[in-house]
Amino acid sequence: MKEDEFLNILGEKIGLGERKEVQFNVAKLHTQSNIDVPVIIERSKNPGPTVLITAGIHGDEINGVEIVRQIIAKGINKPKKGSIICLPVINVFGFVHMDREFPDGRDLNRVFPGSKKGSLASRVAHKLITEIVPHADLILDFHTGGSDRFNAAQIRIGKSKPELEELAKVFGAPVVLYTRNLRKSFRNTCYKLGVPILLFEGGKSFHIDSTITNTGVNGAKRILNHLDMLRTTFKASKPKKNCVFIHESKWIRANYSGMFRASARINQTVEKNDVIGHITDPYGKFHHFVKSPYKGYIFSVNHSPIVYQGDALFHISTKFNS
Repeated sequence: MKEDEFLNILGEKIGLGERKEVQFNVAKLHTQSNIDVPVIIERSKNPGPTVLITAGIHGDEINGVEIVRQIIAKGINKPKKGSIICLPVINVFGFVHMDREFPDGRDLNRVFPGSKKGSLASRVAHKLITEIVPHADLILDFHTGGSDRFNAAQIRIGKSKPELEELAKVFGAPVVLYTRNLRKSFRNTCYKLGVPILLFEGGKSFHIDSTITNTGVNGAKRILNHLDMLRTTFKASKPKKNCVFIHESKWIRANYSGMFRASARINQTVEKNDVIGHITDPYGKFHHFVKSPYKGYIFSVNHSPIVYQGDALFHISTKFNS
């Protein structure tokens, strides 16, 4: 636990019981204008853990930004004890331009821990890791699925991490997906620093989905309640269903190009050879039934109406339990 009487962050000192909005300076434009990202810090008078809530590492992942916005707007980030640090939009350049990457063409989530003298994205990563992450006892990092691929609301963790498995169950997303930590990612860097992190992902880019955002907000409330940080004005409802833990998965890809329509739904269990989608041509001459080669649980569906041979259509578990 890193809770002290004063929290020194980004050159500001915040005492117990204080609220402060400090500026994370991302860069200075060629016009000499500063690009600052607000960091909202809420501290209880009562000591406790510090939770860092982040989103917008990719500028096109709007669902994650909306989840953190709601957490702030509803006052969920005002803790009963401890401190909550909210950083809703890390990649503000990408957010403004509706672009995944930084202006230097780099994916911020592939340059951690960054460098003080590196590229623009690398410098931002370095500042986040050196000036904000060390204060956190737990990080909730909110993401969104890629363009045209709608992902089920899910928590991603590494295998053989009992603490994170327990927190994932508490969060209560429909899916817990075991994935390896990608090299130079935010999650991998936090892991190496010994800071536990839950990565939430759901929905698709350039889109806000109320079911996904509600799942993210409710999950954050459950985590804060688990840590005895959620104020009594809020209720942390229990998940409606048990989490599905996905150990292994595969992509089902298109055998043909054409117009695509999925008939299987997200969060649906299918049997081997079930028809889960259709690929047709615009002229009414061709109709291909997409069948599942496995029995499994579908947790990502391609929403694009046009697909090409080899495109990923469904992400399906081949080994899972609840």
